Amino acid sequence: MNLLSLALTLALASASPPLRLSAQTGITVGSPAPAFTINDLDGKPVALGQFIGKKPVYLQFWATWCEVCEALLPQVKAVAAKYRGEVEFVGINVTVNQSRDRVRRYLAEHQPPFRVLWDDKGVSIRGYDVPGTSYVVIVDRQGKVAYTGFGKDQDLGAALTKVVGR
Repeated sequence: MNLLSLALTLALASASPPLRLSAQTGITVGSPAPAFTINDLDGKPVALGQFIGKKPVYLQFWATWCEVCEALLPQVKAVAAKYRGEVEFVGINVTVNQSRDRVRRYLAEHQPPFRVLWDDKGVSIRGYDVPGTSYVVIVDRQGKVAYTGFGKDQDLGAALTKVVGR
């Protein structure tokens, strides 16, 4: 997928009503989660392999302009508070129509409860077959994709309860 088609897909996804993913959209549940190395906002590499396969991981593909991501944020904050220390929360910024400064301003204002990574090369977007922003992937302790969801009406609590086991 080229950058223009990805930008269009992401823009349409943020404006579309919430959807449940079909088996053909996004990474397949049950498949091994890719453990890419992606930079943080300061350009320092962060290896997802330091978390994947060690404890459950919550991955959210987001952007500052994504209204659906913002609508999902209160639920993300609630589950992050509930599972603090048990689940690694990672937000991967898709970098389409973004700047590091814009992301930093958003983080200061909204304080999402995840470690923010800057995927300016689209490595994780391709690896996880991301259909658009607000896409969530939850990985279990064994490093397998346990859940994928899209949109603001996801039941993140139920998905995380399943992988945490409580």
